[in-house]
This record gives sequence, structure tokens and C-alpha cells, in this order.
Amino acid sequence: MGFQTEFNSVCKFKSSQELFELLEYGRGKMVKSGFRVFPTGQKVIAYTPDNEAIAIVKIVASIAEINFQGEEVTQVEMELVRRLTEEEASVQTKLAYEMFFGEQV
Repeated sequence: MGFQTEFNSVCKFKSSQELFELLEYGRGKMVKSGFRVFPTGQKVIAYTPDNEAIAIVKIVASIAEINFQGEEVTQVEMELVRRLTEEEASVQTKLAYEMFFGEQV
């Protein structure tokens, strides 16, 4: 058991449904495996499951727990600040590939 620290400007969705709910309702949450620390109160860039920058979100809660299946998980609750413009999304995506995701193929 241990906590993994997330980089403080990246919030990558693994589930399209979780991302859809955030964009549709302005609030949402995602569940990550393992115990993680997210920067509560900070604004971060949200990325789609395909590593595309899509929005700025504010992390409002980060709850690490052991679920009913005995798995260590972290729930991250967030609010949508705004969607990125096409130009912003393109620049942020390119930077993220260079810094975090590896080279684009």
C-alpha cells in the first residue's frame, strides 16, 4: 500500500463516460486504480482517453479508499472550468506528448 503522486497539471480520463458526464453536467468524477494524490483546489488540463487535451478542470476532492472488491482506488471529483479552444487543445496535446505520453505515432 502506498500513494502515487499525479503530476499536478494533468488529469487523464480512462473512461469516455466519465469525461462525457463532466462535459455535459459541468461536474464529474473519475476513478483511478491505486492510491493516488491529486492536487485538490488546483486547475488542471483534462485529457481524453486518446490523450487529447480537451478542457480545464478544477479538482475539488480526491478520495483514496479500498472499495467493496478489496481494490485500492482513488475517486477524483472535479468541476469544469471551460473547454479548450481548438488552438489551445492542439498546443496542450503536443506538449503533453513531448512531456508525458511519449512521441505521437
